[in-house]
Amino acid sequence: MGVKPMETLVRIMRVRPDAHLPKYMSDGAAGMDLAASIDSPVTIAPGERRLVGSGVAIALPRGFEAQVRPRSGLALKHGVTVLNAPGTVDEDYRGEVKVLLINHGDEPFVLRAGERIAQLVVAKVTRVQLAEQTTLDDTTRGAGGYGHTGR
Repeated sequence: MGVKPMETLVRIMRVRPDAHLPKYMSDGAAGMDLAASIDSPVTIAPGERRLVGSGVAIALPRGFEAQVRPRSGLALKHGVTVLNAPGTVDEDYRGEVKVLLINHGDEPFVLRAGERIAQLVVAKVTRVQLAEQTTLDDTTRGAGGYGHTGR
């Protein structure tokens, strides 16, 4: 298996034999779709949260993270989204990738095995070293917070 230019190799393992591997749904997609790996349909009532397994575990290279993000179609059609968006999968985590879903819709949502529930975006991480200071440089914005820019 060769890695194409501009691609990074991520090792993946099925933790459930029926798990669907994440996949890009178009050539320009930033995220791979994650599917639900469940034994039977799961109903998520309005306002309810559910932790749903994807059936896969990944080994990210050093300096990378995976972000679990909502699928826009699921949010638009059913009001179902990822509650802690984006969820972060750290490079040293080796357990099953799970998705914390919430139903913000008005109707119960029935989730079936193999249904696409989230996107997985792999990205580089920059770690920083903090340098504590007694003052910081001035900027035009200064300490202006939410809504400060008027937009």
